[in-house]
Amino acid sequence: MAKGKQSGGKGKSAGGSKDESNSKLKPANAIKVRHILCEKHSRIMEALAKIKEENMRFDKVAELYSEDKAKAGGSLGWMNRGSMVGAFQDAAFALQPSTCDKPILTDPPIKTQFGYHLIMVEERK
Repeated sequence: MAKGKQSGGKGKSAGGSKDESNSKLKPANAIKVRHILCEKHSRIMEALAKIKEENMRFDKVAELYSEDKAKAGGSLGWMNRGSMVGAFQDAAFALQPSTCDKPILTDPPIKTQFGYHLIMVEERK
């Protein structure tokens, strides 16, 4: 599956450019993933601002904003390649692993048939 650009050059987006991360990641078949899901774009942008501007932990923002898996801090656990919807999977597998206190996440949010997602990956295997 072809994903975005793979130039390896400096990306212009804040907080973990796909251009940079794709060239450094080893192929993985499974990822331990967290997400924040909001039906409305304005709400997901509020969540993104809490993380980026107020430095709130990803799991705490998920508890406040996510319409899915909020009680679990947005954790979806281990997900295998092929078990997620296309845009979500492509974005998730392009991310470098990070932690809830310093997340590398999808910015801008990813749109799927379920709504808007902020995604972070904790581990890859």
